[in-house]
Amino acid sequence: MYEKIIILDFGSQTTQLIGRRVRELNTYCEIVPFNKFPYGDPAVKGVILSGSPYSVNDTNAFKADLAQIRGTYPVLGICYGAQFLANTSGGKVESADSREYGRAHLTYINTDDPLLTGIDCGSQVWMSHGDTITVLPEPFRIIASTDDVRTAAYHIEGENTWGVQFHPEVFHSIDGTLILDNFLHICGCSKDWTPASFIESTVAELKEQLGDDKVILALSGGVDSSVTAVLLNRAIGKNLTCIFVDHGLLRKNEFENVLRDYEHLGLNVIGVDARKKFYSKLAGVTDPETKRKIIGKGFIDVFDEEAHKLKDIKWLGQGTIYPDVIESLSITGTVIKSHHNVGGLPEKMNLKLVEPLRLLFKDEVRRVGTELGMMPRLIKRHPFPGPGLGIRILGDITPEKVRVLQDADDIYMSLMREWGLYDQIWQAGAILLPIRSVGVMGDERTYENTIALRAVTSTDAMTADWAQLPYDFLAKVSNEIINKVKGVNRVVYDISSKPPATIEWE
Repeated sequence: MYEKIIILDFGSQTTQLIGRRVRELNTYCEIVPFNKFPYGDPAVKGVILSGSPYSVNDTNAFKADLAQIRGTYPVLGICYGAQFLANTSGGKVESADSREYGRAHLTYINTDDPLLTGIDCGSQVWMSHGDTITVLPEPFRIIASTDDVRTAAYHIEGENTWGVQFHPEVFHSIDGTLILDNFLHICGCSKDWTPASFIESTVAELKEQLGDDKVILALSGGVDSSVTAVLLNRAIGKNLTCIFVDHGLLRKNEFENVLRDYEHLGLNVIGVDARKKFYSKLAGVTDPETKRKIIGKGFIDVFDEEAHKLKDIKWLGQGTIYPDVIESLSITGTVIKSHHNVGGLPEKMNLKLVEPLRLLFKDEVRRVGTELGMMPRLIKRHPFPGPGLGIRILGDITPEKVRVLQDADDIYMSLMREWGLYDQIWQAGAILLPIRSVGVMGDERTYENTIALRAVTSTDAMTADWAQLPYDFLAKVSNEIINKVKGVNRVVYDISSKPPATIEWE
């Protein structure tokens, strides 16, 4: 059993970021709704209260009963969490004269306080709140201030409880990670949550959970399903069967390349060429949601058909990761989004689910893959949508359009690697637009397709900024695509961020 920090989620957009920072400090943590504290769990070492989109004075603000938490565990309130602690203890939280967003600097620090060990005056922090604590109750004591915020941080005397009105989890709080590390030290955490320890314990748990049972797993070529496969293979070996379906919407040569990679990993993989079946079902379909449903159902049908050729399968393996688990529940505990990677399969096939990665964030999955000795090209792959190029071809899908996009995308990805840009980008790809334009090639007039290039930087895909790729690189990509991909005479670059745009076009 891992020792853990519990993060009570009051709805902040940065709650997952708190979790990731704690995990980066080699400490396991779980994010739970504000009203779902796991009382009686002996592994809990401390509690963090997240921020919130609400003011503590709103009638619909999320409120938690902390009576059994304070005094039992060390507690750190962040932003709303700090204000909630003060407000419910007799203090006063009021709307600030001006909203406090952005950089600030600590102008007073109580260096004797264990939460602020190693923090110097002038340290930059990130503020993001409309309210501020105007009256601090007894026995709360100020331990840090900024020019504009007198109670930037406090400690409750005689109690292992602290509050900070800034966000230590964000990059712009320069010493934020040290503050979180100090809190873990206060909690007495041993900080032994590492990729190696995760692999050791997970393989042991899988062996106990699965015994001699047989497992089937759908592979996508992506990092999550690939790491899942390697972990399961370590635990049960030949009792794992993987199925990799080519729906005709993969990247150029991806089916053959990925199968070869999986063979090197010693996995038992069945490759299924289902291109004709998918192209037939997608013929003439232009609505993006309809395309997604057809591709999703088609995948389930093909997977189910292949699975029934096997005997005595009892489990379905899935590459579910921790953000999927978190986002599957609202903070009131209501299911708001299904994240099963192959939705509908467990029910249809009457199988039990095994999800070895459901405790991990994406960056942790990559670190585990590295520890497992997997090839970098499998671990560091950009995210790729389940419907594949089907949602990067705007409008109807034909084999010829797939050929055009595969060729253009292959040039883009190859040059991105050649120029050393691939690992700097969160996600990139080419999009075939339903637009034709006039061009001149040689002495001839052309009327051909337009390719849009997309590349974004991000840490978690919740927000993303367009990547400022070098002009020389973009010029090279454009020239190569137009010269080598028959049917394309124009290339454009998407400079939209998320929000308001999304990473994919459909």
